[in-house]
Amino acid sequence: MKNTNKVSGRIIDIFNRRIYTGTLSIEDGKITAIREHDDVPNQYLLPGFVDAHIHIESSMVVPYEFAKIALTHGTVATISDPHEIANVVGVKGVYYMIENGRDAKLKFHFGAPSCVPATDFETAGAEVTAADIEELLKSDDIYYLSEMMNWPGVLFKDKVVLEKIAIAKKSGKPIDGHAPGLKGKQAKDYIAAGISTDHECFTLEEALDKLKYGMKILIREGSAAKNYKALHTLIKTHPDKLMFCSDDKHPDNLMEGHINELVVRSMELGYDFFDVLKIACVHPVEHYKMDVGLMRVGDKADFIVVDSISAFNVKQTYIEGELVAKNGKSFLEERKHPIVNNFNIGKKSPKDFELKGDNPNVNVIHAIDGALITEKIQGEVILDNGLLKPNTKEDFLKISVVNRYSEAPIASGFIKSFNIKEGAIASTVGHDSHNIIVVGTSDEWMCKATNLLVENKGGLSAISPKGEHVISLPVAGLMSDLPAKKIGKMYGDIDKFVKKMGCQLTAPFMTLSFMALLVIPKIKMSDKGLFDAEKFEFL
Repeated sequence: MKNTNKVSGRIIDIFNRRIYTGTLSIEDGKITAIREHDDVPNQYLLPGFVDAHIHIESSMVVPYEFAKIALTHGTVATISDPHEIANVVGVKGVYYMIENGRDAKLKFHFGAPSCVPATDFETAGAEVTAADIEELLKSDDIYYLSEMMNWPGVLFKDKVVLEKIAIAKKSGKPIDGHAPGLKGKQAKDYIAAGISTDHECFTLEEALDKLKYGMKILIREGSAAKNYKALHTLIKTHPDKLMFCSDDKHPDNLMEGHINELVVRSMELGYDFFDVLKIACVHPVEHYKMDVGLMRVGDKADFIVVDSISAFNVKQTYIEGELVAKNGKSFLEERKHPIVNNFNIGKKSPKDFELKGDNPNVNVIHAIDGALITEKIQGEVILDNGLLKPNTKEDFLKISVVNRYSEAPIASGFIKSFNIKEGAIASTVGHDSHNIIVVGTSDEWMCKATNLLVENKGGLSAISPKGEHVISLPVAGLMSDLPAKKIGKMYGDIDKFVKKMGCQLTAPFMTLSFMALLVIPKIKMSDKGLFDAEKFEFL
């Protein structure tokens, strides 16, 4: 028996740049006819939104739970890089993400992680080899080679890097980029290697330079990195070369909205209606050859219904003709999720965090709110009997990275911008290798925050004289197996707690998670020591 359905309203035809009244006829998951006629409900039908680059792990929930929320915002598909879980458990993690998202209705399109580990200057939990990538790219479940973060390897023709790129080219699947700040000849050479996109542009000048050499730009607006303000004028000048993405979306932000927020924002700024929808709905599908319909006869019936073309409140989301979300509620059933992890250390003592030295004038990581990049500054900390300690009056707090895959010495340094008055925060979400990263006002507090995560085999923690908060993330130390709404509430609570500790950062844990990201300038902390991310050497 055939499964049929009809949905009527004001149809937004992005390709022919018009809006007309009519009805979609759907049969067995596909649009079989579009009939133009009057007398339809006062609602708008259009292709669903696509996030052109996201790490689902950053939402702190597994793909299935992510889908429950994203579907209500009109997101029908994502280009998802499973790089984070791959750094913890390898290829097994990639397959975990694929399987967990398979019945989630939302169409996850995963990539083959290109840089696991991201560098040789940190300890990861696994390695994804060129042979692994070749095997992954043979799969119909893998749509692209995910972000090539090792841009120096591309420019200096590293043998392994070039082998991975060659494998992707042979597969006929796109190669994503990751080259923050790269311009001029370096950008030209990087793009010429076959890399087609970049989501890391944080200035208009950089984006225009990369566009000049044929690259497509993803305008990113996530929980930590927010580049829309710097790049949105590209919507007017280069609309055919753009996509929208979030990259990293924390659970509390996901509850509020997704790509739909960028659509509304762009409309409010007066950009061309159809250009914006092409960026939000069409370009990723075409670039990555996604298994997503675009509301044409013969396409899979993946579309959304909104109340207006100003507010874009999502009333209904359809995947292959099935109503999967309505008025803020998805119809995915509750289910339990399997656990995978890689956590192999025991509790620490305050002495493990001690940092010896004889000069209180030190290099300090200056974290920048809303950005992944940092600055290197000089600061004077406390020198006490041969130990370097935080100078809380000047906001020079201590930062440590603890290897969570095996017992090893703890690496420590100093950081500015967290403004914690007394206590510590810690996380096993520490890009890219996801060791424990902790910031605090003393070795004792940092040890307590770390041990809370050891007890939970991963998560987020915050501790001060006023109490403690912990979110357990048992799936690779990155994700919970609980529903997104519950994790979103818990994340909101721990975020408020940290801000009461004195922190004024917009997203403290998101900022913390990038302080070990060695492929983003200028200075970061590895589990092996303080690292110059411009010269690619330890300080």
